[in-house]
Amino acid sequence: MIEKQAIGNTEQNEDETKADLVKLEGGDAVLNAEDPGQLDGHGAVQPTRLYKRRWMIVLLFSSYSLCNSFQWIQYGIINNIFMKFYSVDAFTIDWMSMIYMLTYIPFIFPVTWLLDKKGLRVIALVATALNCAGTWIKVASVKPNLFAVTFLGQFCCSFAQVFSLGMPSMIASVWFGSEEVSTACSIGVFGSQLGIAIGFLVPPILVPNVDDMDELAHHISVMFYITAAVATLLFILVVCVFQERPTLPPTQAQATARSIPPEQYSYTASVLRLLRNRSFILLLITYGLNVGCFYAVGTLLNRIIIEHYPGEEVNAGRIGLTIVIAGMVGSLICGIWLDKTKTYKQTTLAVYFMSLVGMIVFAATLSLGHLWVVFITAGVLGFFMTGYLPLGFEFAVELTYPESEGTSSGLLNCSAQVFGIIFTISQGKIIDRFGTLAGNIFLCVFLLIGTVMTGLIKSDLRRQKANMLAKAAAAKQMSGQDYGTTTLISNPQTPPSQA
Repeated sequence: MIEKQAIGNTEQNEDETKADLVKLEGGDAVLNAEDPGQLDGHGAVQPTRLYKRRWMIVLLFSSYSLCNSFQWIQYGIINNIFMKFYSVDAFTIDWMSMIYMLTYIPFIFPVTWLLDKKGLRVIALVATALNCAGTWIKVASVKPNLFAVTFLGQFCCSFAQVFSLGMPSMIASVWFGSEEVSTACSIGVFGSQLGIAIGFLVPPILVPNVDDMDELAHHISVMFYITAAVATLLFILVVCVFQERPTLPPTQAQATARSIPPEQYSYTASVLRLLRNRSFILLLITYGLNVGCFYAVGTLLNRIIIEHYPGEEVNAGRIGLTIVIAGMVGSLICGIWLDKTKTYKQTTLAVYFMSLVGMIVFAATLSLGHLWVVFITAGVLGFFMTGYLPLGFEFAVELTYPESEGTSSGLLNCSAQVFGIIFTISQGKIIDRFGTLAGNIFLCVFLLIGTVMTGLIKSDLRRQKANMLAKAAAAKQMSGQDYGTTTLISNPQTPPSQA
């Protein structure tokens, strides 16, 4: 009876010990979460864990990012229709897209500071609340004399974008293991790309080019109501589901970042350190050039296509859809490739060069008179140009670790917005005066400059080094424990009875 009880107590103790163990990321040892020696922040390996909830978090973020990105292009892709409805010129409608870029520039720094101070959940709540408010303001703007109201709604949505555009790399680092951060970042960017794709596809279908103003107002109203309903649902889901961060960090690098006391962190000092990082500055410029070109092409796509293929508003939207869908595939492939190979600079340089090639081919074939050729060349352009987005985010995090992911992403996006405004206005003026070929050649020149500058970036993968050092420390610690056990077994003490 006593023997059975002893066995039962032993099994119970084993179960309790297993419950106290925390599974580390792939390749790490299994360590006890209750051991304070592992949490001292002085080189000891700290407990980490991956939670299933992480996939729900990134998918929810991806969904509300989709809803916001959809509205970026919903005016521009049918700009001739909105010009007629609100009685404004093409440049005014272009600003309905460029307001997304302009709003980002002054607000990114306070928003990034807020992200560092308050965390992911507060930022997600503000983003979805602003986006929801903007959609309902637009619902009230469906009258020809209410352009100012619809612009106010678009401004609210553009403000919401400031709170979400830089979050993919932050969510990936806070929630995901080192072998899946690039894939997670790609999924986060994926939502934004899918939203742009839907923005290219749906507005030309929901809002046909009709002459009757009452009928046109009805079609616009239907589009705005659908958007508002989706935005409201996503806001409710974020309130109920979105979580700040996991209880235990997913990687040793994230555990180290958590161990930095808040009073030792200065946002201003962090920004200044980033601006002194030569490799990051080069990436900052090259990312802005590439993504700025994408923003210009997306904003002006309707004008580019209509000039060569009059009356093809719906196909202009489908070409935009092709660009973004191809880019989504490119993003996921690049994210998975980075997780497998960790070849950040080589992959970034190759994709950048192919973006240049894609832009040249797109510009050269646009006037051939065959829409199917434009679909193919646009797809190639989108695969590489849009596929570059998560590469820039992840490369920046590697170059700037342990600085906040939100800060590096925010600066990258700020660069993209600045170049996006410059390129959109400049290319629009060039198209008006010299035609689409000259406008596209203008973008090709800057993509060439960006490709050369990308080749000059030094591949200093700091986050990968931190994770490798932590794993090496874990392996050394476990081998030391194994050695100690072996020593005890190989050198048994002599029993007192035999002394």
